[in-house]
Amino acid sequence: MVWFLLLSSQARAQDDFTLSALAMGLEHPWEVTWGPDDHLWVTERTAFRVTRVNPIDGSRQVAATVPGVFQSVAQDGLLGLALHPRLMEGSGEAYVYVAFTYQDVTDVRLKVRRYSYDPSAGQLDDPLDVITGLPAHDDHLGGRLAIGPDEKLYLSIGDQGGNWLHNFCNPNLAQELPTAAQIQAGDWTTYEGTILRLNLDGSIPGDNPVLDGVRSHVLSYGHRNPQGLAFGDDGRLYASEHGPSTDDELNLIQAGGNYGWPQIAGYQDDQMYVYANWSAGTQASCASLSFSQSQVPASVPQETEASWSHPNFRPPLQTLFTVPSNYDFDAQGSATIAPSSLAIYTARDGGIPGWADSLLVPGLIKGRMYRQSLSSDGTTAAGEPIELFRTTNRYRDLALHPNGRTIYVATDSSGRTTGADGTMTQALEHPGAIIQFTYEGSR
Repeated sequence: MVWFLLLSSQARAQDDFTLSALAMGLEHPWEVTWGPDDHLWVTERTAFRVTRVNPIDGSRQVAATVPGVFQSVAQDGLLGLALHPRLMEGSGEAYVYVAFTYQDVTDVRLKVRRYSYDPSAGQLDDPLDVITGLPAHDDHLGGRLAIGPDEKLYLSIGDQGGNWLHNFCNPNLAQELPTAAQIQAGDWTTYEGTILRLNLDGSIPGDNPVLDGVRSHVLSYGHRNPQGLAFGDDGRLYASEHGPSTDDELNLIQAGGNYGWPQIAGYQDDQMYVYANWSAGTQASCASLSFSQSQVPASVPQETEASWSHPNFRPPLQTLFTVPSNYDFDAQGSATIAPSSLAIYTARDGGIPGWADSLLVPGLIKGRMYRQSLSSDGTTAAGEPIELFRTTNRYRDLALHPNGRTIYVATDSSGRTTGADGTMTQALEHPGAIIQFTYEGSR
């Protein structure tokens, strides 16, 4: 009966919204942000463009084509974007920050660049690199960028796919922390699997946590691939994070927190996850193996979740989803949604009834969004996540209209998602688009 009522409430919730396409033909839109100029700011990952979209008619203006972006796989290119809170106030702080991958002398790296915005021309100019040399690879890049209410830059960096799939012989550094010598040398190698907190000029804030005796840009660590960052009105920072084949996470980020990866996926419950350290041996011995999640050779060291402990471990607020040890992936499919971003819904007066203090989580592989209610103090999840907006699309990012009744969603231009019949498909309904869901229900 409870499941039936949940399905019924989800169906009613979807019926209260209309769907329309605002802008089509974008090239892998990755970020969509509502700006103080009443436009949507979009990054196009593979076209290297920052594009402003008029939310009234969908017309577009390219604010900048970013030079020097390197893009060769499905996760790199022009990624996150953050707008200075006084962008349109004439205070001399009309700044726009972008994160993107670039080709360094020896490898691909990630950087954050600041542009100045000229509102009369609608253009970005005067580029200034804020920080360079950050970790990047061909998987699990993270790349979400935000400016907090403290006017600090926040940047998510994934674990670069270490110890996973085609990168299984590469060590996973998500539990590594930088040394004082590395920070002095500007060596950010151990920033893999972290959320960073930076001054707006790229320097290290003096009130960042001291971890293993070192203050760095690292705010939190032990992350797999965090691609969503969202601040509540009270300044709390939330993050969404991709799990392996289960246990996508919604996290409340605390300074100095260790979120457990790769020793822990989701809750510390020994459910459907054991840390198999494929990269523990030599490159030659590892290269002779074939990666498998379910059939791990005896030569690969394994560690249960229960056997690991850390004083700063922080469990997730919620997982999407934790499954029992007898879960059948072949019959039931992946137990993840691939959470690609995050927003927090705070509108009350005139907003959507019952949605205040909720996290909104877009997903790539289920063709839907999820709403997770929070407790009144924002420190715990309240109930289970509710499905929304089921379509055959890969939801990449979302932005909220100030009226609280329109939700804009950026969709991937290609890739797999779940179709109407429940099977995987690459025939997307709205590839490379900004679509909008408008609430038409009672208030």
